[in-house]
Amino acid sequence: SSDLDVIVLGTGLKECVLSGLLAVKGKKVLHLDRNGYYGAETASLNLTNLWSMFRPGEEPPAQFGHNRDWNVDLIPKFIMASGDLFKILLKTKVSRYLELKSCEGTYVYQFQDASFFSAAKYIHKVPATAADGLSSPLMGILEKPRFINFAQFILVWEDEKLDTHQGIDPRRHTMAQVYNKFSLSESTIDFIGHAVALEPTDDYLAKACGQTIAKCKLYLNSVMQYGGSPFLYPIYGLGGLPEGFSRLSAIHRGTYMLHKPVDGFEYDAAGKVCGVRSGTEVARAKMVICDPSYAAPEKTKLVGNIIRAICILGAPIPHTKNKDGGPALSCQIIIPQKQLKRKNDIYIMMVSWAHCISAKDKYVAIVSTVQETQNPEKEIEPALKLLGPILEKFVSSSEIRLPVDDGTKDQVFVSSSYDPTSHFEDATKEVLATWKL
Repeated sequence: SSDLDVIVLGTGLKECVLSGLLAVKGKKVLHLDRNGYYGAETASLNLTNLWSMFRPGEEPPAQFGHNRDWNVDLIPKFIMASGDLFKILLKTKVSRYLELKSCEGTYVYQFQDASFFSAAKYIHKVPATAADGLSSPLMGILEKPRFINFAQFILVWEDEKLDTHQGIDPRRHTMAQVYNKFSLSESTIDFIGHAVALEPTDDYLAKACGQTIAKCKLYLNSVMQYGGSPFLYPIYGLGGLPEGFSRLSAIHRGTYMLHKPVDGFEYDAAGKVCGVRSGTEVARAKMVICDPSYAAPEKTKLVGNIIRAICILGAPIPHTKNKDGGPALSCQIIIPQKQLKRKNDIYIMMVSWAHCISAKDKYVAIVSTVQETQNPEKEIEPALKLLGPILEKFVSSSEIRLPVDDGTKDQVFVSSSYDPTSHFEDATKEVLATWKL
């Protein structure tokens, strides 16, 4: 029909958030996905779907129990407790459909002595409280007061109030200069940059410090939100996020069709999109929003690949603990690039049966990073070693594609691929930027 405002292709999180927001605004939305399940790249799969995606023709082992007990994420990410995505969840009331649980701890890997490899020595909890900071083995006794001064500086910083800046200009000074001002050591800088600001590489050191200060502030505010950890995770897996926004869209008369292949776009004389083709049918609309897999090749550019390894474990990751000292049922471990002489950090995210994503006493750890060589499995080996015995492992490599333009010219708005970082902040910023267009 010709009276649609928007056609959305792919039910990934970014597409579903936009579809929900547009429907709430009274737009007529048609949402299609070629898959038979919601979530596209951000889906959570049951055992049957997981096996058919990675090992077609094979049956999942009986020891893993019921299909319905499993919701394995394809893309590992947490929600920042004070971040933009959480604010959207609250504002749209999609949070009503979700039960969120705090992650039990973030660890950073610091390799002090290259002569031998022992996880216990090198996985350190990222301090979440002042008491954590004082007892943390990440810093020496003289370093701790400097770190606390730095944390205090971040917490009181307000962009508009110059008297909170201690002479730092967020647009002119680099982050390296800020660290220098607080005389922080190299290893402290490493864990602040990668495990607090969550910067994926060291490139940020030479850039204006404003953005990194904002990222540190977001982390510290998120920690204070629920105490103990800045990260939240939905019970039943991340697939619940796109499903929640789909529900929001459906309540406001958005229409969904799964199992619907898309064969091409139609354009008018001015070069603007005017419809989407599926087989012999054409749906007409003035605007299309889609993920890179639905866009014409010339609409996106390939900038790299991400390797992800989904690992099923029978025990928690060794040397990770919850606040009572027991083994952690969820955690994140960040291996800063410098520790492995790489250009990009490696992330490990672990959730478990406690989040209803696996059968009782099973754990799912996902390792992800930007691929740097022709032998990506070798690149993630140090991370896999930290996990303890692995029962099953599914490795995939996916392209990182970015849109070549903002979409305003032809009204085809293409999202970018999901990055390997451990949270949805960049994805949410992209959604908000598209929303403004």
